[in-house]
Amino acid sequence: MSSKADRVAVVLNGNARQVTDELVESFDQLVGSGDLFLSRSLEEAHRIAREIVEAGYPVVLTGGGDGTFVQMVTSISNEARGRKQEPPSFGLLKLGTGNSLAWALGAGTSRKDVFADLARLRHDSAHRDVRLIEAQGLLTPFAGAGFDALGLKHFHEVRSVVRHLPWIGKRATGAVSYAISIPMLTIPKLALRPRMNVRIINRGDAERLDFRGKPQGESIERGELLFEGPCIAALVSTIPYWGFGVRVFPFAEDRPPNRFCLRVVATSPLHVAAHMRSAWKGTYRHENLMDFYADDVELEFDEPTAIEIGGDPAGMTRSLCARLHPAPVKLIDYAAH
Repeated sequence: MSSKADRVAVVLNGNARQVTDELVESFDQLVGSGDLFLSRSLEEAHRIAREIVEAGYPVVLTGGGDGTFVQMVTSISNEARGRKQEPPSFGLLKLGTGNSLAWALGAGTSRKDVFADLARLRHDSAHRDVRLIEAQGLLTPFAGAGFDALGLKHFHEVRSVVRHLPWIGKRATGAVSYAISIPMLTIPKLALRPRMNVRIINRGDAERLDFRGKPQGESIERGELLFEGPCIAALVSTIPYWGFGVRVFPFAEDRPPNRFCLRVVATSPLHVAAHMRSAWKGTYRHENLMDFYADDVELEFDEPTAIEIGGDPAGMTRSLCARLHPAPVKLIDYAAH
């Protein structure tokens, strides 16, 4: 192991729009020589993970969105455990799309804030333990099928067009693309097509929540169905946010540390659209909006269904397994600095 025990590794997503040559040069001047890594593919991510664990960095910062974090925390954690080493602490720099974890941890929003966060964390990196979900072999703060996966597909389509529009392209943010894609593409598509049919099986401990986020009734036994039928989304998360500060999981803040949130949206897509503001604020309630605390669930679909993991499309599948990862991950707590 080389002598990097007092250094911070920074991993940037080379495919993220905000990660420009100018930004890379600025980061290169801020961090130590050899401490900046640029990843453009899964193969590069695995190679970088090996180098970081081999070097013994105590802190790893990722920039490029939730997907970059998911990719790196999974690769680095697996590499460290394979070597019987303790994984490093992780932090997020708010670059790229979504950044739900950065919102939850209080990271800076502007480029100036990002550089300030980096400069500060090189000398002080207070952290807190955060539980992640293991979904299809990846460690992630959230995952799901239905509305979110379709919405991400439409978001990427709109963003690719908006980027090339004169005047607008350079000023457009990810939030702008979401504001266009969800009401104009995702909601109409959901309204016209049949809802997905899903069976959600409890593989561990689970409780149904009431409208206030409090457990109601008796605990649900292992092997019992949590839900069966048509819906427009089935989502799991350990954090309140879905990106851009959207509170899709309002009960995540008060969840027990040994549970994640499961939310099933079986309401009409048009009803959700009519209450979009309250849905994004986390105050939307409906009898067909069902919330649970759980630690291990399996989603079975009638047909191959698009899923997302950590905000990135994860292909088509007939099943999605999600369990609370047993080992907490150490994440930089920006609010503590």
